[in-house]
Amino acid sequence: MTDQEAIISLTQAEKVKAGLIWASQSVEGFAGMSPVERRGAEKVVAGLVGMISAEAILANRLGKDRYWRQVVRHLENAQVMIRSGVTDEAPFHLTGALQQVTDIGRRAMEHLKDKGIL
Repeated sequence: MTDQEAIISLTQAEKVKAGLIWASQSVEGFAGMSPVERRGAEKVVAGLVGMISAEAILANRLGKDRYWRQVVRHLENAQVMIRSGVTDEAPFHLTGALQQVTDIGRRAMEHLKDKGIL
């Protein structure tokens, strides 16, 4: 990992982590919604997960950390769950993505600390 790739991975990891936390919290808030409200909320969260996926794809292209592909896979699975109406299953995939992103950020931070950049 180059210094530039580590910086990109660290910044993207922080951005994606924030989005994943928002998406997970949003899905958990579906519990008391009426069916009509839930359908609307699912569309909003599906859009949010799509934006998070775009950031993960960008990080994969620029940061070159092979684990971003796993993040993208988890996000794709979460989107499928949301769009299929089984939104209660999406947090499993969002949590998997969050674990991977946290690892990516940790590795990038360690690289930057070792180099004396951070």
